[in-house]
Amino acid sequence: MTEKLSPAVVTGSTDPRHWRVRLRALRATFTSEDYPRLATFVARVAATADELGHHPDLTLSWGRASVSTTTHDVRGLTARDVELATRISAIADDLGLGSTVPGGSTLEIAIDALDLAAVWPFWAAVLDYDAHVTGADTGRPDDLDVELVDRDGLGPSFWFQQMDAPRPQRNRLHVDVTVAPDEAQLRIEAALAAGGTLVSDAAAPSFWVLADAEGNEACVTTWQARS
Repeated sequence: MTEKLSPAVVTGSTDPRHWRVRLRALRATFTSEDYPRLATFVARVAATADELGHHPDLTLSWGRASVSTTTHDVRGLTARDVELATRISAIADDLGLGSTVPGGSTLEIAIDALDLAAVWPFWAAVLDYDAHVTGADTGRPDDLDVELVDRDGLGPSFWFQQMDAPRPQRNRLHVDVTVAPDEAQLRIEAALAAGGTLVSDAAAPSFWVLADAEGNEACVTTWQARS
């Protein structure tokens, strides 16, 4: 099996002007006011991907082209992603493209549940999402890992957090906003300035728990300080 690389290794092996690790993907956004030039960039990236046999997700819109690469068979990042990112950076430089770094975020929805096995099939069905299930349902945290993903890659993923007891004093759904480590403090400061409060930073820099004026929670998360 292809060796999975840690976010720290991938970050240190790719161009910091362009690339950031968020969740299990390496992402970059390249910019230009010349739309045909961006289209040329996308075409050259597609040709390079065919050459390497490793194909990223590409999104072309006015003023920007976004790239996301991951190695699906390991559900993470490998040397194949690093090589592709290096080649893409060279293409962007050759075409004189700009980039937007730091920036961007990846959205996940987290659902707290006492009985994960009883809950997640409902969400998979109602969303018509694919389920990635590993581990066993023992009722202990981290023994069962369930992620629901949009097969078209458009909607946010859903994951399930094992509860040990009912917690009626708080919502059982919250939003996880994953950002690059150098974006986290900026995002937190913006949320606090917009009327939010910091609920907990005990797990920082892995995640910070924030809440709006009525107590609805969102976690700003990074790849740092995770086992």
